[in-house]
Amino acid sequence: MSWCHGPWVADTSAWARSSAPPVAHQWKQAAQAGDLVGCPVVIVELLYDARDSEEVQRVATALAGLEQARITGTVTDAAIAAVCQLAAGGSAGSHPVRVPDAVIAASTAERGFAVLHYDRLAEALAFHSQWVAPEGSIP
Repeated sequence: MSWCHGPWVADTSAWARSSAPPVAHQWKQAAQAGDLVGCPVVIVELLYDARDSEEVQRVATALAGLEQARITGTVTDAAIAAVCQLAAGGSAGSHPVRVPDAVIAASTAERGFAVLHYDRLAEALAFHSQWVAPEGSIP
């Protein structure tokens, strides 16, 4: 599975698997090429998941230099529209996508980037996405 030639906004599910054997080599290549892009929502999720204040500092420092897929008013409007579209399709109350993922996808689509992930993403937004490894191949 090849996902070189970004830019890629790596969502939290991808970051969590970045050191897994099926992913680590391509991840390193993408990072060295400058193909990984941050998103404030992902950064907040990664900081939230850090074990202690030292890890929070390490993560914040490591991600500070990444280009960002910013969250704008048009991004939040697109995320809201996507959730409404999903609800209109009969999925109200059991959306197939988490709110942070809808915002990440909308910010990615607005910038013309693609998303690296290891989970299911919104079907209601027009953006390119790529699994970092085949579904189910990494615990």
